[in-house]
Amino acid sequence: PPPPPMPTFTFLSTIHHPQRDLHQDRWCDVCAALFTVPSLSHPPDSTRPCVPANATVHIEIQLLSVKDGPDVELLSGKERLLQANMKRERGNTYFLRSEYVFAISSYDIALNIVNSNSKVEFSLEEEQELSDVKVKCLNNLAAAQLKLEHFEAALKSSNAALKHQPNNIKALFRKGKVLTLQGEYTEAIPVLKHAARLEPSNKAILVELSQLLRKQSEQRSVEQAMYRKMLGDMAIPPVSSPSRFTWNIPWKWLFGATVVAVGGVAVSVIVAART
Repeated sequence: PPPPPMPTFTFLSTIHHPQRDLHQDRWCDVCAALFTVPSLSHPPDSTRPCVPANATVHIEIQLLSVKDGPDVELLSGKERLLQANMKRERGNTYFLRSEYVFAISSYDIALNIVNSNSKVEFSLEEEQELSDVKVKCLNNLAAAQLKLEHFEAALKSSNAALKHQPNNIKALFRKGKVLTLQGEYTEAIPVLKHAARLEPSNKAILVELSQLLRKQSEQRSVEQAMYRKMLGDMAIPPVSSPSRFTWNIPWKWLFGATVVAVGGVAVSVIVAART
């Protein structure tokens, strides 16, 4: 018998975007939602799935309308916190998929939500919660930038996190790691030592610090070898045997000293004879 016709579904979704950003991740949400419809894979009136395994599925999405999200400046502290966490969690999802560019974009949007001006007063608790979310976004942003080898950007994000929380372990660790990758061993060592003092049981920090100290020792050995090669044997004094003693006096000096001595003896004899 001929295969049954492929079913057609109409899926409607309302998408709200804070700060008017039409972000790609929400379209991914719409596409993923199509496959969560139970009747798409197993219709209720049949035990045979409509879509066979490894089938090619064509999806057409039509944008019917776009509605602006709420004005961030008018959001309460709780609402702003909710919006920022949604974007941060979306960034975490991208990070786990190794899609670091999209992760950075999501973290940037979350930071923009947190840093936007507000026309509403926040409580001290809400301000602290927003500050904590900001530090989390900065740490995650530094991690994604580090994956892309954007070292200067990762260092800037880590420093921004440490400005709010000087003893933040993740920020200290990533700052030390970035400095190590940049070859700034002298600056990286105190940063990682500080992190190790704050959390001595953190194996990742201890391993990174141990590797860094080894690299610094190897670097010093290379530098010392280079200096010896540049200076030659001047930096190493000659070793002389205590049982042997050699005169390194030029022959001209010896001849002149001999003449002076002989002349002095002659003059002494003449003076003595006259006397």
